[in-house]
Amino acid sequence: MKEAINITPQQAVAKMLANDKFTAWLGIEIEKVDLGYCKLRYAVKGDMLNGFGIIHGGVLFAASDSAFAFACNTHGYVTVALEVSISFTRPATAGEVLTVEAKEIHMGNKTGVYEIRTTNEKGELLSLFKGTAYRTSKQIEPLL
Repeated sequence: MKEAINITPQQAVAKMLANDKFTAWLGIEIEKVDLGYCKLRYAVKGDMLNGFGIIHGGVLFAASDSAFAFACNTHGYVTVALEVSISFTRPATAGEVLTVEAKEIHMGNKTGVYEIRTTNEKGELLSLFKGTAYRTSKQIEPLL
């Protein structure tokens, strides 16, 4: 499949963000977007904590999933998750700022594999997310 030429990676992510209320609710800020790549950050808020006072695994998963979605849609085609998994390695508490970095490991004709790492301010790994994506033939249209 040929690369889309009607939209840049940054325009594709901007189009997604325009309607992504959940990512906005998480307070995610995009730091960098490139072809097959996304780096974002967010601060852990009190309402993101579980009963033990540490970040809820669902929040780590959701932020990783957002970075995954942005990275795999930078090619300009609507791309969706086929399969994902996550390993949690370290907790985080309220006030910490986390960085999530999604990198394309492989892109075939229709499927891609991505590694998404969440780290704290010390660079320590909090979670490792692996995603397999399916690229459709539908191109993402830029915002007007």
